Amino acid sequence: MPLLFSSLPNLITLARLGLVPVIIAMIAGGHWRGACVVFILAGVSDAIDGWLARSFNLRTELGAYLDPVADKALLVSIYVALTIENVLPAPLTIIIVTRDLMIIGAVMISWLMHKPVEIKPLWVSKATTAAQIGFAASLLGARAFSFSLGMWVHIAVYIVAALTLASLAAYLAAWARHMSL
Repeated sequence: MPLLFSSLPNLITLARLGLVPVIIAMIAGGHWRGACVVFILAGVSDAIDGWLARSFNLRTELGAYLDPVADKALLVSIYVALTIENVLPAPLTIIIVTRDLMIIGAVMISWLMHKPVEIKPLWVSKATTAAQIGFAASLLGARAFSFSLGMWVHIAVYIVAALTLASLAAYLAAWARHMSL
């Protein structure tokens, strides 16, 4: 198998990571349509690299770490930028950022204590990521194409917050078991 093809999922993931500052610059500059289009492109690239890795058995250890880093960089950056632009309430972004920092901290502590924890997504974390992506895409789309999400925004804030907190609790419980707390 050619090296370029076998590395394609990781190259796509790196490209997605490279789109993060582009999207943030577009949001900061008020270029909502561009930000929406690039965000959707980033989401499609995530689906493509995952499909390629699974379908052609191109999974790598690097990809197992790189893909969630790219996802987190994209989502955290989007939520922070949308909060700075007064599109989102700060408490939701604080919950999202805190969850990711706590998970990263737990993984680092495990590694430093020579008890590395296996990183595997839980169903609640997959639901959380889907909700966070869907909500961010909806907000960008509403800004890009000048439509109101109405009361749905308030409901979605609570759904995303609840899923994020449930995901944090599930990860911390698994980590505590792993660390024999």
